[in-house]
This record gives sequence, structure tokens and C-alpha cells, in this order.
Amino acid sequence: VRAGNDLTVWNRTAATAEDWVAEHGGRTAPTPADAADDADVVISMVVDGPQVRELLLGRVGACASAAPGTLCLDMSTIAPRDARELGAALRDRGLRFVDAPVTGSAPRAQDGTLTIMTGGSATDLADARPLLEAMGSTIVHVGDVGQGQMLKVIGNSLATANAIAVGQALLAARATGVDLDALVAAMGAGSGGSAMLELKSGPMRDHDFTTLFKTGHMLKDVRFCLEAVADAGAGFPLAAAARDVLERAVERGHEDDDFASLITVLEADAGRRL
Repeated sequence: VRAGNDLTVWNRTAATAEDWVAEHGGRTAPTPADAADDADVVISMVVDGPQVRELLLGRVGACASAAPGTLCLDMSTIAPRDARELGAALRDRGLRFVDAPVTGSAPRAQDGTLTIMTGGSATDLADARPLLEAMGSTIVHVGDVGQGQMLKVIGNSLATANAIAVGQALLAARATGVDLDALVAAMGAGSGGSAMLELKSGPMRDHDFTTLFKTGHMLKDVRFCLEAVADAGAGFPLAAAARDVLERAVERGHEDDDFASLITVLEADAGRRL
């Protein structure tokens, strides 16, 4: 909207869409089909593949009214296999598809500085690029449909492994009497620095699990990664270890908390708190 686009929005909770439009402008629609009527591009962002399929291909899905040639731009994080199947189903209906998952969490979404990983044809990406540039500062074309999702779930698996390493380093420093402020400052300025150190060391130390990215959603993404890697006949042992820690965090009641909550699992293993 800030970039001058004419937007019609739908949300499963109607009040959420209404509140958003009241603040930012645009129009609300009662169904995805109504939202897609006369749209040049349909953008979806929900939780998983079945939800995207229902949103696009369901009885009142966007495809019920989308004109032939409409570009469907899915910015959810779903299984790469699901993205490829959706792309094929949409092509059969004369529609186009780009998978474009994002990273950066809520603050960068609000600022329009997300990193966006795209899979699809170069022509479709060119048509989508003006909208993507309104939402992101880094846009990477990975390859065919599904490859944007593959990069995203590999990236989230790596991010989780990094976050676990940060938590373990903090616990090691606590156990050996190293000042945690000094550790964060020194590691952040050296080769041990990382986005996870910058973003998650504070919440881990404070046990502030205010949600920027849900533990349950991160677990979903790591599982998608492991499934796809296994299908390719490869392994990703650190991702498997990350999955196990996230599963235990969910079991401890942190499914809807930020994934910084994985520190509670590491603390339990170490027998000490930060």
C-alpha cells in the first residue's frame, strides 16, 4: 500500500483484516475468491501447504475467480514438494505460480526490508519483482518452483543450529564464570558473531520469549528441510539435532513462544539456568 498498490485483503479472522485496512487503507473481502476477483497478482501467506492449497484451490479459494494468466505469489513457508505440486495444479488451470518465502520476522516485514527467496520462471519473477521490492530489500531467484522453499527451510535449519550454539556458549560461559556481557561483546566483534547471537542472546538471557518467530513454526520448517534432504538421499545432522531440541521445547509448552525458548531445553540438559 505504501508503494501505491491497490490492495484487497482477506484473513481467516475478519476483524484482523478490517483493523489492518482501517490503519493502512485498501479493501477487505469476505472470501479469498472475492479478494482475487480482478486481481493481477494473488499473494498468500499462511502456515503450511494444506492451508495454501485451500486458500487457492478450495471451494471459495482465489482460483475460483482468478482470470487466466493471474500470477499467484505464495510467501508462506511450506514443504518444497507442496510448492511444486501447487505450481503444477495452478498451471493446469492456466495460472502462474512463484514461491517466495521470506526471512526477517515481523520488524523487517513492517519496514519492507525482508529477504525473499523465489522459485519460478524468470518471466514470472520479473512480473512479481515490483511487489517484492515493496516488501523486501534482498530478492534472490533460486531456481524453479519449489527451490525458494528449499533455500528457506535450509536457512531456518541453519538459524536454529546457530541459536542452539549461542545458547550452549552462554551456558558454558555461565558455568565457567565468564561475564556474559563481555562474551556477547567479544563474540559479536569476532568470528563467533552471528545474527542469532545479536537477536537471541538477549531474549535467552532474559527468558523473554515474546514471539517474533514461533517455536512450532520453526520446528515445521526444520522438519520440511529434513524430509526434502532425505528424499535427495543426503543428510543434515545439525538440522536433525535442531529438530530434536525444538520438539522438546514444544513439549515444554513453548510452541507459540519465540524459538529463543529453546534455551529452556539447553538449560535442562546443563542442569543450570542463565
